[in-house]
Amino acid sequence: MTGASPVVFDNVIGGTSVAPVAGGRRPVQDPVTGEVYARAAESDAEDIDMACVAAATAFLEWGETTPAERSAAMLRAADLVEANADELTRIEVADTGKPYSATREDELPPIIDQVRFFAGACRVMTGSATGDYMARTTSGIRREPVGVCGQITPWNYPLMMAVWKWAPAIAAGNTVVLKPSELTPASTVRMAELLAEVFPPGVLNVVCGGADTGEALVRHPAVAMVSLTGSPRAGREVARVAADRLTRVHLELGGNAPVVIFGDADVTATAEAVAGAAFFNAGQDCTAATRVLVERPAYEAVVTALSAEATQARTGDPFDPGVTFGPLISQHHLDKVKGLLDRLPDHVRVVAGGCQIDRPGFFHQATVVADVGQRDEIVQEEIFGPVITVQPFATETEALEKANDVAQGLCASVWTENHGRAERICRGLDFGAVSVNTHAPMTAEMPHGGFGSSGYGKDLSMYGLEDYTRTKHVASAW
Repeated sequence: MTGASPVVFDNVIGGTSVAPVAGGRRPVQDPVTGEVYARAAESDAEDIDMACVAAATAFLEWGETTPAERSAAMLRAADLVEANADELTRIEVADTGKPYSATREDELPPIIDQVRFFAGACRVMTGSATGDYMARTTSGIRREPVGVCGQITPWNYPLMMAVWKWAPAIAAGNTVVLKPSELTPASTVRMAELLAEVFPPGVLNVVCGGADTGEALVRHPAVAMVSLTGSPRAGREVARVAADRLTRVHLELGGNAPVVIFGDADVTATAEAVAGAAFFNAGQDCTAATRVLVERPAYEAVVTALSAEATQARTGDPFDPGVTFGPLISQHHLDKVKGLLDRLPDHVRVVAGGCQIDRPGFFHQATVVADVGQRDEIVQEEIFGPVITVQPFATETEALEKANDVAQGLCASVWTENHGRAERICRGLDFGAVSVNTHAPMTAEMPHGGFGSSGYGKDLSMYGLEDYTRTKHVASAW
């Protein structure tokens, strides 16, 4: 992109590309080079108002459509995303620096499937049976859309997180004003442009901008519900702002996933799987398998195996088919990850990696640090980078105590051949999604969401669809 004019991303409001009213633009960096490759709209309160009015107007009709009508539009949307999957992948790679092959093969198919899932799910939503619970009175339950949904998505999976937001909301009969991360607006803007072909004007609106734009969206009086995927800090800020109007809030706020490995697990196979789940997307994943706890008899063997996996992992050009993961998203985030490593206490061993890579962009080595303590900053904080920490445990009780002793509660995994042990550990792990001998598998039919500082509400599944509805009791006397 050197010497080329930056690409320009506008808002998509009422099915049309619209420049920001005040003309503000924000630079967008290519994390592979660190260069500015695009400029996106920096929306203000006037832009947000325009989008919310468009969404509120569209809701008057979209909210009255039948599930069959919404399903048909959703299926056309899925087909359109599928037909443009190569273009959307290239746009996503330009924004994030992710490996092209992994994005095209591991992200686009689930994205398309998730849209199709919600196309079907909205036709089979059920509630309590209508019945006579009081004398001469028949009661029933209505599931209704909530109205205009303000949605804010993160930079780590821009396209997928956008789908996780708008697909259940629109399938349930709501309309959407969605603000992508200011670091990665491109794929969301392009998707909204494409979907203007299938959704009526105002059903799906995208406004670009930073924190002030997000606050204006949360504060807008037309917004009936706010959904955010982001950091706990961002979640607390959104919840505080939304509290002024008692606006409904749906939060997915990241994690700090424990990986509990017992001595009877296959060390080689387990280390390979855990490293894959830790280093995918450079560890910039709320489910990343980066906090490993190992039963003492297997501890050094697992440390050695994870170190070997990190040494083999490659980072670099996203179009190089041999690359394991790409860069971190920004210099700011790279500095955060480096800071956690720079502040490691003396008792910690860095057994693989540990350094920024000396090249343009925001690249960091795959890293393994052993002998961490439970109170160490790098254990208590979500790293969100290509770093695995390893600590030992002696008993099931100690394993659960260490696994649960963090603020976050999104996902966890346990690795063992003992079925009874697996059941006990799964029961004791205080996380919203727990897996055995695999880590954080996701499917459209199953919910994703956590406890504690990981927020509340569910993405995906019927639970995610229901989160975008309100329940009304209708009683008829006779």
